[in-house]
Order: sequence, then C-alpha cells, then structure tokens
Amino acid sequence: MKKNINLYITIAAIAVFAILFFAAGPLYIVNEGEQVVVTRFGEIVSTHTQAGLYGRIPCIDIVTSYPRKILSLDGDSERIPTKENQFIIVDTTSRWRISDPALFYQSFKTLDAAYNKLSDVIDSSTRTIITRNRLSEIVRTSNIINDASATSTEDSESAEIAALVNVNTTNESVSKGRGRLCEEMAEDARKMVGEYGIELIDIVPRQIKYSDELTQSVYSRMIKDRNQVAQAYRSLGEGKKAEWLGKLENERRTIESEAYRKSEETKGKADAEAAAIYNEAYSRDPQFYEFWKSLESYKSTMGNFDTTYSTNMDYFKYLYSMNGRR
Repeated sequence: MKKNINLYITIAAIAVFAILFFAAGPLYIVNEGEQVVVTRFGEIVSTHTQAGLYGRIPCIDIVTSYPRKILSLDGDSERIPTKENQFIIVDTTSRWRISDPALFYQSFKTLDAAYNKLSDVIDSSTRTIITRNRLSEIVRTSNIINDASATSTEDSESAEIAALVNVNTTNESVSKGRGRLCEEMAEDARKMVGEYGIELIDIVPRQIKYSDELTQSVYSRMIKDRNQVAQAYRSLGEGKKAEWLGKLENERRTIESEAYRKSEETKGKADAEAAAIYNEAYSRDPQFYEFWKSLESYKSTMGNFDTTYSTNMDYFKYLYSMNGRR
C-alpha cells in the first residue's frame, strides 16, 4: 500500500514537473519573415533565420525576434546647402533589412534604437553628398532637357530666337544626376552601418523643395528669361513684318512698272494708229481736218475764259462762219 502511494506521488511529481516545463515554453516557433536571437545570461547562444520549431532552456534562454523582411525608414526634412550655397529642403526615404541578427542584437537590441541610429547615418550621408554637388545634379536625372532644346533649335526660326535672346537659356549639363547621387548616399551610409548587422538597400529623395529665398530667386529668373524670350519673339515678328512689307512694296512697284510699260506701249500704238487715221483723213480733205481741229480746240479752251476782248484773230476764223474768214 505504501509503495503504491509513493508511486502515485512520483507520477504526480513528474506530471507537475512536465506541466511546469512545457508551461515555461521549452519550444518556440520561428514564423516566416522572422529571425531570432537566443541569449543565455546575456550571451548569444544561437540565431535562427529559417522558419521552424526550435527548443530552448525554459526560464534561462531568452528569445528575441526581429523581422527578416525589408524595412523602410522615412527621414526628417533637412535644409541643406548645395555646392553653390543654395539651400534646398530634402526629405529622404530608405530601405534596409537586418542581415546579421547576432551583430544587430549586440549593437542595438531593439528596433527603435536601430531606427534612431540609422536615421542619423542617412541624414549625415545625404548632407555630405548634396553639399558636394550642384543644384542641377540633385534635381535632374539626365540631359534630356538640353537634348530637347538642341533639337528644337535646329529649325531656322528657333535658331533666330536663340540668337536674339541675350542670356544663355541652355541648362547646365548633368554629369551624374539624381540617380547616381542616391547611389553615392547609400554607398557612404553603408560604410557606417555594415558593422551593425544592417544591410542598407537604397536611399531615395522622397521630396526636394527649394527654400523660400531660393524659390523667389528661381521664379524671378524664370520670369526674366520668359520676358526675354517673349521680347525676342516680338523682335522676330517685327523683322518678319518689315521683310514681308518690303517684299510687298517691291512686288507693287514691279507690277505698277510693268503696267505702266504696257499702258505706254498700248498708248503709243493707239497714238500711232490715230495719227495714221488723222493723216489719212487730212490727206483726203485738209480743209475739213483743219475745221474739225479748230472746233475741238474751241471746246477745250473757250470754257476756261470768262471774257474775250477780241475775236479779230486767225484763231477764231471758224467761230462765226463755217467757211472761215478770209
């Protein structure tokens, strides 16, 4: 009987121990997209990056879980000077992931601490790269604007406009561009975060804005450039107008000269024909011809005089008599 009681007590003790053992969590699961660091008395004993079921010593081993997926970090807006000492406001975003969970645990232990450190590193790299480069390198990615401008000025009219504009409207040539600068930012930051068990994938400017004083300067320059281009178009238009008016005047004079030549030629032929007719008529009856010409002369001249003081002259010989005075 006593043996049975001892047996029951032993079984009960084993059951209680088993219950307490499994309640303490000797097993744990690593889910997809997670990785864990197992520490014992503050010392890392193992890391697991693959999903599965793993064991530990309850109450002694501590399991710290980290995400294995790609994480993002949105930086704060910074006011940064460019190489020309023109201030711009840059807002970046970056992607990163934990590449070495053990090293990450030793460096930060928590994600919040990692975010703070990474934010400082990215801000420093962004400022370093931007201050070394011109504004055009930061806000543009290629020379497509210059290429388009060169193509548009191939026609003669655009070439004339470009010649009339006093300022150089060609934008600065881009040697790197924003894409290359983003790579340089990431490369500079990787030098500092590699020792923390972090893999920095990229840094991308989410937004680039001009500062207030630079915005006003840019607007003023744009207005000035557009006014100069508008004035160039007006000057070109006035030149074209004068050119076409000159052509019209030359054509008018040419047409009038040709018309005058033809009219004089026609009049000459007509006068020749009239003279021939008159000559023929005169040769048939010279007295009638003289009489007719005198009447024509009376008709054209007598109306111009208010008073005639004497008609005793040969000119009026046919005025009072059809036969004329002798």
